[in-house]
Amino acid sequence: MPRLEPILVMALALISGSTAAAEEAPLVVATWGGAYEEVQREVLFAPFTETTGISVETIAYNGGTAVLDRQPAPDLVDMAMSESLAACAEGRLQSIEDLELPPGSDGTPASRDFIGGARHRCALTHTVYATVIAYDAGAFSGQRPNRVADLFDTETFPGKRALRKTPADNMEWALLASGVPRQELYDLLSTPRGLELAFRRLGEIRDSIVWWEAGSEPVELLESGRAVMASGYNGRFFNARLDPDSSIEIIWDGQIQEYQTWVIPSAAGRPEAARAFIRFATRTGPLTELAERLAYGPARHSAEAQVRRHPEAGIDMRPHIPTHAYNSANAIAKDIDWYSHTIDRIRERFDDWLQGSKDSAQ
Repeated sequence: MPRLEPILVMALALISGSTAAAEEAPLVVATWGGAYEEVQREVLFAPFTETTGISVETIAYNGGTAVLDRQPAPDLVDMAMSESLAACAEGRLQSIEDLELPPGSDGTPASRDFIGGARHRCALTHTVYATVIAYDAGAFSGQRPNRVADLFDTETFPGKRALRKTPADNMEWALLASGVPRQELYDLLSTPRGLELAFRRLGEIRDSIVWWEAGSEPVELLESGRAVMASGYNGRFFNARLDPDSSIEIIWDGQIQEYQTWVIPSAAGRPEAARAFIRFATRTGPLTELAERLAYGPARHSAEAQVRRHPEAGIDMRPHIPTHAYNSANAIAKDIDWYSHTIDRIRERFDDWLQGSKDSAQ
């Protein structure tokens, strides 16, 4: 077992020394299922149980804050930063700003080892993921798509597009494909004109869209031929590409980067166990192992410096993570503050557009 820092040892000892009744209750974690959860079980959940004696039970969900309303509430949620900030502002999450974190494996204090903006009052970032556009290379015999604008070009690249049933990401790409500079996306989306332009551009391909909700669906839609292009999480697409017969290719142009965080619901039954898990799971070692299996960027500098090869495939993982210099050249950094203040209003507008409301932009 890897060496644990003194702070973490003391915290785990306190958890392990709790009453027998508490020991019998599992730590309930809401996470994203599929290959993502399988890696978490191997790298995080099983080692945590081995160290503390606390079993981990998971709930699969597809994002959003509705999981916080479950009865009973989960003890810990793997949540996107934009949603974490909104939930925190509503008083639905516990504060973890006093959580003491171990230094990096190189001795760097946690305050300097975590990437900028990783820590907020109710959330701690563990990875950087990207929502990207991917395509089925077998669907195109000649020219292949390589930029965001190609998602909206159904003449050159005919076929269905699989997009997540949410305004997030789709609006940014709609404006980017309309020639709006990356630096101006959120300023424009804050105006009626910007929203109208985004929905109008999405309307141009409306009949070619297949909507998805679960993170596993984009790969399934591409592999089954029900879509030729799809939005999705870069790690899911990478995992599919480990199959030598896969024809899925990723377009890094316009990738939308966001932080993935650990949060503790206000109604969590085992908040101290959840806090101990966060300390355990965000050390340099686990974050490195996650990146080497999932192709997501680790939230610690010390972990990113150690990322090397996929343990089974032997692939150098550094060129496959979103934060690699080549991949992030044209990346969009999701404006989490903007989303935390506008997501409900934008989602209502999106739902109206989906239903073909006469008040929606066409």
